[in-house]
Amino acid sequence: MLIVGDKLVSEDLFEKQFVCDLNACKGACCVEGDAGAPIREDEVGVMEDELHNILPFLTEEGRAVIKAEGSFTIDYEGDLVTPLVDNKHCAYTVFDEKGIAGCGIELAWKAGKTTFRKPVSCHLYPVRVQEQKEYTELNYHKWNICKPACACGSKLKVPVYKFLKEALIRAYGEEWYAELEQTGEAWLSGRNMS
Repeated sequence: MLIVGDKLVSEDLFEKQFVCDLNACKGACCVEGDAGAPIREDEVGVMEDELHNILPFLTEEGRAVIKAEGSFTIDYEGDLVTPLVDNKHCAYTVFDEKGIAGCGIELAWKAGKTTFRKPVSCHLYPVRVQEQKEYTELNYHKWNICKPACACGSKLKVPVYKFLKEALIRAYGEEWYAELEQTGEAWLSGRNMS
């Protein structure tokens, strides 16, 4: 782990390469898993305030689940998460004509209907954030459904932290991201010299 500001960052963010390949994975991260997408406490109010702007972009099934369960739920570990449709995909998931899963919240954002883009946890994927008592950890989450993204990232030579530049700046600011870049470049050049 490397220290970047007040965060502990896994070396995997610099070492691993990643670029989503939606034609290959079909947006499986919105569909697979054992719970909904993690939601930060500071996102709950925004999601509830913006829900009326987001609902028109969702599927009938998604709207029904949100009406029954609310804009978020609590999973088996006690974490805030998005609700699921039939214990499968996120209630905010939409599918395009090719069957590729995407985010209805992000569709509303792209249409200018909401200022909320999507949960930060989704925007940061494949990085998972773990809040500890004294610090925040940023870890690379390896998932077999993302093999196409790893292959695409390798082909294009894009490390995880560069793929997630916009999301990391959204979450932690430009100054922190600049420090992350410097730390990563120094770590990589030191590793390459040994």
